[in-house]
Amino acid sequence: MGLIMAKLFQSWWIGKKYKIIVVGLDNAGKTTILYNYVTKDQVETKPTIGSNVEEVSYRNLDFVIWDIGGQESLRKSWSTYYVQTDVVIVVIDSSDTTRIPIMKEQLHNMLQHEDLARAHILVLANKQDLPGAMNPAEVSTQLGLQTLRGARKWQINGCCAVKGEGLPEALEWIANNL
Repeated sequence: MGLIMAKLFQSWWIGKKYKIIVVGLDNAGKTTILYNYVTKDQVETKPTIGSNVEEVSYRNLDFVIWDIGGQESLRKSWSTYYVQTDVVIVVIDSSDTTRIPIMKEQLHNMLQHEDLARAHILVLANKQDLPGAMNPAEVSTQLGLQTLRGARKWQINGCCAVKGEGLPEALEWIANNL
């Protein structure tokens, strides 16, 4: 009985920490997005080997955000991060049109995993400031997002991580949908 009361107290008074994983191919801007949420400044990044994790608070919600390396050799390990994930942020380099099919396959394979059955999906079409970048509607079509059916909530937003553009709106969508 004491354990049940402790759990209830914890969930009511301490609050839940929502788990967010940030995935995408290498050089998509995942780490830049993570540290923009942490510092609100642009930081110099290098390729992520493994993962980075930070805690971010927004509108009285606490998030634990995992930025997972996107190199080909690391993608097979993504599933080890899926347990108890509330939101998956998928970062797309909108200017790298040749690799969109790779991310489409990764995304649709991810969404088959039982640990992500209840996770919301937020796709960030990053690098909107670069010439030739696909707009969010084009990225959505290329990724086949319209095929995501059922109770899963999803959204696609354009952003420019190095300038911080579109990132507050993304966090707002997450907060409104948890």
